[in-house]
Amino acid sequence: MNTMYIGSGDVTALMSKKDSQSHLTLLRRFVSGVKPYYNARASPIDALRTGAILEDRYLLTLPDNYFAQYVCTSAEMDVFKCSLDFAKIENGQVADFDELKSVYLSDYLEFEQYKDDPDALLAYVKKKYKHYYYQVQEQLFCTDLDGCNLVFLSVTTYDDEENLTRDIQPNEFIKVQIHRNEKVIQEIKDRGAIFQQIKDYYSNKV
Repeated sequence: MNTMYIGSGDVTALMSKKDSQSHLTLLRRFVSGVKPYYNARASPIDALRTGAILEDRYLLTLPDNYFAQYVCTSAEMDVFKCSLDFAKIENGQVADFDELKSVYLSDYLEFEQYKDDPDALLAYVKKKYKHYYYQVQEQLFCTDLDGCNLVFLSVTTYDDEENLTRDIQPNEFIKVQIHRNEKVIQEIKDRGAIFQQIKDYYSNKV
């Protein structure tokens, strides 16, 4: 039962074609009972390892009421849960959150042409980073919030020693405000309905 959940990182697989390898892998994990363990900090993949290191460095730029890897479960469909990169906690509740994505410098520089036009910036993110957009919509569903920040941080090196001491500056990341999109959330809920039914069945809810 501990694997019967759809996390924010599973949304791309959830929304993929039902006969796709990613969707089938999600289905197998969902019913396997074997919970995967990830240690990105020890990953041999540069991008994953660097992203984990820079998450720690980015947290230093936030106020003290932001907490890393804060887990939330949807009250409406408890098959959905998410881990928020950085949750802003007020009065014991999630009031806002930042979802951090590390992108290489060349990709980060593409944001420059849109940074002064919020509508164009959002349209660019929805087109080029659609999978991230869907991910944060699942997180908004789980948290019942109206919006959040999708943050893109530039990566200039994969050298661990440099990244472990990096002092992240305001001009090295861009925050894109994402509003709740009920149409997208409904798409996610529709695809997750069968997973909810399976969970309910094996939880003796039906």
